[in-house]
Amino acid sequence: MIDYATWCAIRDGTAQHLTPAQLAGDLGLDVKTVRHWVGRPYAPRVRVQRTSKLDPFKGRIVGWLDAHPLTAQQVFQRLGEAGYEGGISIVKDYVRTIRPPRREAFLTLAFAPGELAQVDWGECGTIAAGNTHRRLSFFVMVLAYSRQLYVEFTLSQTMEHFLAAHINAFHALGVPQKVMVDNLRAAVLRHVRGEPVQFNPRYLDFARHYGFQSVACNVAKGNEKGRVERGVGYVKHNFLNGLDLPDFAALNPAVQVWLESVANVRLHRETHRRPVELWAEERAHLQPVNPRPFDVGRVLAVRANRQFRITFDSNRYSVPARFAGSQVTLKAYPDRLCVYHGTALIARHGRSYDRHQDIADPDHAKALLAQRRHAHDAQVLQRFLGLSPLAANYHAGLLERRGNALAHVRKIVALADIHGDDAVVRAMTDALAFEAFSSEYIA
Repeated sequence: MIDYATWCAIRDGTAQHLTPAQLAGDLGLDVKTVRHWVGRPYAPRVRVQRTSKLDPFKGRIVGWLDAHPLTAQQVFQRLGEAGYEGGISIVKDYVRTIRPPRREAFLTLAFAPGELAQVDWGECGTIAAGNTHRRLSFFVMVLAYSRQLYVEFTLSQTMEHFLAAHINAFHALGVPQKVMVDNLRAAVLRHVRGEPVQFNPRYLDFARHYGFQSVACNVAKGNEKGRVERGVGYVKHNFLNGLDLPDFAALNPAVQVWLESVANVRLHRETHRRPVELWAEERAHLQPVNPRPFDVGRVLAVRANRQFRITFDSNRYSVPARFAGSQVTLKAYPDRLCVYHGTALIARHGRSYDRHQDIADPDHAKALLAQRRHAHDAQVLQRFLGLSPLAANYHAGLLERRGNALAHVRKIVALADIHGDDAVVRAMTDALAFEAFSSEYIA
């Protein structure tokens, strides 16, 4: 059984032409469950209320707990003295519902100017990408001191998007001494309580290149990066709430306007200052961006098929025909794909976020077409020379008198196919005697 919110998500996704398989993946459901509810009205399961042995004692339990912070075991002992004959499990469950566990108290963390930035991903449903839909994500970086915010929308959370968004954020904000991440796979491979953090080597290389230290939140301590989590929530509730999503290409320009006119000029409720004003003070403590860009491309080994295509994210991209069947290296960037054979760049394409598309560079087939054309021309010439020993002399005359000798050869061979070799040979013999070198004299 699903709840009403999940049913609404299935209904909305179906209206956006998402398949049951896509919806199942997005919602964490079995595809059979999604298919069951597609097109059906919501009907919650009717539950029969059962009486419990604990029901007659619930009022008494509330009174005990109001008077004293008793444990569930102590409540169970008192119930036994009062005539309760049930088990302790339902007692524990009931005590838990009327007395929720104490919430852990957190200290407000303070940071010096330029000391730290926090980063995280947010998600917001799906958006059209060509003939399909992609999950819409947004990257958020916030400077912990000033609360100056950077936001960038993407169609993926893979490493190349993660690193490219960092670079764009650094250009917008500056580079802090440290960057704090939650235990995102792109940054942290393993983080076990009490053991050193195992960072993703690629992220460590990136951090060294731009001169910041990677910091991971403690396990189950997302509060440690509360500034960016509040930033993610702020984007959802202020920028995205009520927004009819435009084309993806319009999102980042729109959020940039929002950052400059709303998010970074508002009076922050914790600092009681505008982020942009504090950022002006913080900028002197931020590092400049390394002028040599880090190569964020994600490297994949792929093989070109017989149609000289490689496949990436369900789309097919062409390479030069001579590399059909070859092992090549693909570097995926957020906006483009580059294909290498060894160290040589052999193909470059704009990256498509549509699905099942064939993206071809017309130049990649030219060599193959020329090769096939030359092979066909050679066959035609061989057929012509085989008509008669005199054909070689006639061909020499065509080469000397005509700039397009091969075109005349094709026409003469076509005449031989229509009228027969003997008739064409007689006409060619007469034309040769008069030194009349043209297919028009053979017709």
